[in-house]
Amino acid sequence: MKQYVIDQIGSEDQARLKVLLEAELGPPAVGGIYWLPLDEAVLTETQAAHRDCQPFYVALDLEADRLVCELLVRTCGRMRCECMGYATARQRAWLIEKVDGLLQRLNITV
Repeated sequence: MKQYVIDQIGSEDQARLKVLLEAELGPPAVGGIYWLPLDEAVLTETQAAHRDCQPFYVALDLEADRLVCELLVRTCGRMRCECMGYATARQRAWLIEKVDGLLQRLNITV
């Protein structure tokens, strides 16, 4: 699995990050997994055309000392579809910017 990982997050920072993720994304789906909806502006042509599969998400897994961001774009509506797959370069840049922005808002430096 391709991932963007931020590790060495202290327990106090992890707790603050958890509060922010829950406030912005709702409670975790399972364990510490949060679903970050992909911005419509970064959808591929195929994803934009697949209205029944929208919205698209990337999983953020908040663990004890790290935040693991999967680079797999998926939909909650289907298990398999041609519109799902690894993030494009544009989607990866969007995700990294989004996650780094969350960390900056909390003054978390790792």
